[in-house]
Amino acid sequence: MTHAFDIVVVGAGMVGAALATGLGQQGFRVCLIDRLEAPAFDPDAAPDIRVSALSAGSQRYLDSLDAWDQITSMRSTPYRRLAVWDETRHPLSKLMPRQLTRVEFDAAGLGGSHLGHIVENSVTQRALWQSAQAQDTVTTLTGLSVVALEENDTTATLILDDGQRLEAQLVVGADGAQSKIRDLAGIGINRNQYAQQAMVMSVRYQGPVDDITWQGFCPSGPRAFLPLHSAEPDHPGESWASLVWYDSPEELARLKALPEEHLLQDIQTAFPPELPQLTHLEARASFPIARQHAKRYFSGRVVLAGDSAHTINPLAGQGVNLGFQDAQCLQGQLKEAARANTDLADPAWLQQYEALRRPANRRMMMTMDLFYHLFSNRVPPLHLLRNLGLGAARALPFARNQVARYAMGIDERLPAGLSQLIDRIPGLRQL
Repeated sequence: MTHAFDIVVVGAGMVGAALATGLGQQGFRVCLIDRLEAPAFDPDAAPDIRVSALSAGSQRYLDSLDAWDQITSMRSTPYRRLAVWDETRHPLSKLMPRQLTRVEFDAAGLGGSHLGHIVENSVTQRALWQSAQAQDTVTTLTGLSVVALEENDTTATLILDDGQRLEAQLVVGADGAQSKIRDLAGIGINRNQYAQQAMVMSVRYQGPVDDITWQGFCPSGPRAFLPLHSAEPDHPGESWASLVWYDSPEELARLKALPEEHLLQDIQTAFPPELPQLTHLEARASFPIARQHAKRYFSGRVVLAGDSAHTINPLAGQGVNLGFQDAQCLQGQLKEAARANTDLADPAWLQQYEALRRPANRRMMMTMDLFYHLFSNRVPPLHLLRNLGLGAARALPFARNQVARYAMGIDERLPAGLSQLIDRIPGLRQL
């Protein structure tokens, strides 16, 4: 059996569900397909181990999709401050007091009430599914996988594992870093595997919900704290948080094998003293870190968005925010294509999408790589350089806040001077 649509979106995670909703709002007949349904929300359950720091720009986009109110009706935690500092202990540390190399961003200094929200991925996905299913022009299919792709001059056809055929002008691959759609379209990738991995943990701590998220940088990688919601009334005086520990695969394997009590002790010792007193470890998981970029964002009648097109070092939690920017940009290009009464897979529109998104995505990739290489070492000159840099950022609030406004999605563009500097880095254009 063949079903006809304007667009088929493969992958109903956060980015795919957002894109399907936006396209449905614009009147396109959309099919959203995934092997799994969005997880149900249980207000009494412990938080999802996967969380994201959603920027102000992402909040605006999700609000336009009628998903933001649904997110806040479930669970979200605004953070008003963000801090970074160097935790490396070295004789050169004595040249600059620790408090002078701590940089803190505050929403009040940026003209806002908050910098962003920490939200469980399952909550964001559930809200977007509800928004997608509220669109009369969006059809959702679950429990099915794509096994083949056929293309001709007018349509693309996806063949599913149950024999169904989905026909459309355009197929969007939003099915993640290991994208099957990208492979079927014959689009290659450039990939760089980092030596580090990341372990994420859901924990409870003694104290109220905090309004700050922070990262302390160690030679083996950052230690990060992301505040979540209150654990009351079941656990009076306690709150939930998500922790991230970057380190070598061997060290993380050792930590994952520890009993809860011993792991909590190691966390309390290894993390900066700003970490509150932990009371419970709910869950732990680790994953490799890689920078990955598709060699093209489209081929024929297939176009990529989100992690299918790019993954970055998760240092600043920008991955899903970049994916939402992809979705918003692609929506705009397809809206113009429909207005011009042209083929939705017309290369002119898809090239414009790639021309807008590839430079922005690779610039963020290189920025995260600079942070990674600058902070993940004990080389004395670099240690002094990064401390001087943090000290300068503390002393120059105007420049610091310009960068912060870009990172938080308040401003659309990176400050011109920094953007030009990053664009001149050798190898950037190959990403």
